[in-house]
Amino acid sequence: MKIKLDAKNVKKLLLLAGAAVFNFSIYFLGRLIARDSVHFDFTVGLDIIIPFLPWTIVIYWGAYVLWIANYCLGVKFDRSGFDRALLAHYLGEIVCFLCFVFLPTTMVRAEITGTGLFDRLMQATYTVDSADNLLPSIHCFVSWISWIAVRGNKSLPKWYRAFSLLFAVAICVSTLTVKQHVILDVITGVGLAELSYLAAGWLGKHMLNKSKGDN
Repeated sequence: MKIKLDAKNVKKLLLLAGAAVFNFSIYFLGRLIARDSVHFDFTVGLDIIIPFLPWTIVIYWGAYVLWIANYCLGVKFDRSGFDRALLAHYLGEIVCFLCFVFLPTTMVRAEITGTGLFDRLMQATYTVDSADNLLPSIHCFVSWISWIAVRGNKSLPKWYRAFSLLFAVAICVSTLTVKQHVILDVITGVGLAELSYLAAGWLGKHMLNKSKGDN
């Protein structure tokens, strides 16, 4: 896939880079601010029943491939849809930050007893990413936004849009099977993505109407 680097696309690629920086900034800043706060555990019985599957760490980290691919496809094929999805990204992550600060959460991680490749990847993941900043799941939120960004884009083949949905669902499931999140984190992450997209659409229309009124 080639993206023509005209002025508009360069601007959008810079906005993408800004979204990535914003993502990591709110994640680590939220953790820093809430580190001494009481953290809540929303684990329920069903979370305990869900099996720990270390091999699904590949799907979990594969989320970054989906994010980059679908956001870049938005730049190339669907500029209005890209703008709305990117605005939804920022709106949703502001909500995530507020939740991280005012409703900090935690969970009990799985015990890793194996020594295979996937077990080592799991151990590395647990080492670099502590059990906090769970609700809403940013992993699920951004994955679902990535699906939203392409689902109405008829410039892309149906099979790819269907694949993006399946991949996003698989990522959400993987957050549970690698014991990085609990069910409520997934539900709030996906729900926040849809609500943020609706809010971004309303804001876009409101700003457009205001611009026409000013003229």
